[in-house]
Amino acid sequence: MVKGDARLSGVASELDKVGIDNYGYFKRHSVMVPSRGGVISIIKKMQSIIFPDYFRLEDSIIKSADALMEDLFVALKRQISAAYAFFDEAAVVDTEEIAYSVIEALPELKNKLLKDVVAIYEGDPAATSPEEVILSYPGFYAISIYRLAHELYRRKIPYIPRLMTEYAHEKTGIDIHAGATIGEYFFIDHGTGIVIGETTTIGDRVKIYQGVTLGAKSFELDTDGNPVKGIKRHPDIGNGCIIYANATILGGDTVIGDGAVIGGNVWLTHSVPAGEVVYYSPKNK
Repeated sequence: MVKGDARLSGVASELDKVGIDNYGYFKRHSVMVPSRGGVISIIKKMQSIIFPDYFRLEDSIIKSADALMEDLFVALKRQISAAYAFFDEAAVVDTEEIAYSVIEALPELKNKLLKDVVAIYEGDPAATSPEEVILSYPGFYAISIYRLAHELYRRKIPYIPRLMTEYAHEKTGIDIHAGATIGEYFFIDHGTGIVIGETTTIGDRVKIYQGVTLGAKSFELDTDGNPVKGIKRHPDIGNGCIIYANATILGGDTVIGDGAVIGGNVWLTHSVPAGEVVYYSPKNK
């Protein structure tokens, strides 16, 4: 670039004129902005603290567990503060207490994640050890980040939970919204292309295979024609269900009963009784 290049300066000037404030959805925000890189760093710090033998950071070799926890606390508080300031400059929030509460949830989260490891190891004959599940399975990687993000979502922290789960989505091709409620011993096999919507509930010991969508039928619109937010849009999956590859289950009033089996390529927009087996047949087109 030539210093003082008029053409490039012209582009910069034009960009300044394209103001997002001209669009009604945007607000004027604080100079504090959540950092995507900072949020990813928090994910890695949490993983290294929960499973230090499997997600070891370079500095974790020389730092004590207490020092690593303090690093996480500082980073988490900083990003939570930025998220609230960016969302609403006038918000009065005790971000320090929120950061403490998230970190205090880590022992319970570790217990849940170990149950997920067991479910995957016991459910996949190709898994040679639980250690292999933690180290290499994309399903477990996505579940682990989802469970971390869900703790922030439950505390109504803006932006950060979505940044966390979209990072997992980017890395694994598995899209689990941080707002979904997922029980214990959750098993994702293969995983690529799975979508689990925000208001989905999933019971204990559920198995889901690649390409499954737990989504919405359509969006209710308000009087201005905009989608209504904050309503139940996604299905409920009971305990012990199995959902095979590329099945699609839609709707906030769709309930899949305990122990039901949903076959591959099935399209469902209605509830299924407990224990029922649903499968795709070309005759039912």
